[in-house]
Amino acid sequence: MIAWSAQEAANCIAIPLSLDHKYSRGVLGVITGSSNYPGAAVLTTSAAAATGLGMVRFHGSARLNLLVLNSTPATVIHPGKVSAWLAGSGIDSKRYSNFATWTRHRKFRWLKKQSRPTVLDAGALYLIGKLAQPILITPHSGELATLLSSRGVKVTSQEITSDPKKWIQIAVETLGDTILLKGSITYVANDDLLIELPKATPWLSTAGTGDVLAGIIGALVANNAGKILNDYNQLARVAATGALIHALAAEESSQGGPIRLQEQIEAIPHVIAHLIGT
Repeated sequence: MIAWSAQEAANCIAIPLSLDHKYSRGVLGVITGSSNYPGAAVLTTSAAAATGLGMVRFHGSARLNLLVLNSTPATVIHPGKVSAWLAGSGIDSKRYSNFATWTRHRKFRWLKKQSRPTVLDAGALYLIGKLAQPILITPHSGELATLLSSRGVKVTSQEITSDPKKWIQIAVETLGDTILLKGSITYVANDDLLIELPKATPWLSTAGTGDVLAGIIGALVANNAGKILNDYNQLARVAATGALIHALAAEESSQGGPIRLQEQIEAIPHVIAHLIGT
C-alpha cells in the first residue's frame, strides 16, 4: 500500500511549457448536472477549470449551459474532440442504471464515440465494464454497496465504511478498472496498486464536495491522458493526486470552520502551486 504524499502528487501535475496550447494541455468533455441537480454542472466545470487544463467542453441542456457559462465563461459548449471525459455527477443513477437506457441517451453516447480515459461518477457509475477506454469510478460507500450487490456481492454501506481498505480491493476484483472510494480516508485501487490518502477534514461532509472532486480529477486525467494510455497505473496515481488536491484545498478554505465550495475551488490553484514547488 502507498501512502500518497505531496511529492507523488507533484509528479502527476502537468506543468505547461512555452510551446503548449489549449489543445495540447488537455480538453475535458463534461456530462454533468441535471434539472434536479444543476449545481453539479457548475461545480464540476469550475473545479476542472481551476485545476488547470486547456479547455472544458460541456455537454448539457440550454439551461445548464447558461449556468455553466455564467460561472466559468471560458467553457466551450460546442461538441468537439476531447482528451478525457467526466460523466455522471448530478445525474440520477436510477434513470440511467441499465445499458439499454444509456445507449438511448444522446450525451452519454459521446463517451463511446470518443474512446478516451473516462471518470464515471454518480449517475454514470453503472457504465463500468461497458466502455473500452481506461475507466475510473468515484463512488461513496453507499454507491459502491449498490454496485457490488448488483454483481452478487451483498454488502451494506456501513460495512464498507467500517473497512474501506478491504472493500475497495474486493470491488476491484469484482468490478475491474480503477476505483476511488470516497470517505474520510479516501482509497484508490486497481489490480496493481492500493493508495491511501491522508485523513481529510470532516468539514468536507457536505453536499457538492464530490462534484468538486470529480472536476479536479477530470482535469488531471485530461492533461495526463497520453500517459494514462501508456501506463496502466497512471490513472490511479492521477486519481490519488486529485483527492489530495481536493483535501488540501478544503483545509485551506476551511481554516478550521465550515467550507464554502466556491472558496474551496478558488484555493485549488494555490494548492497546486505549492505542490509543484515542493
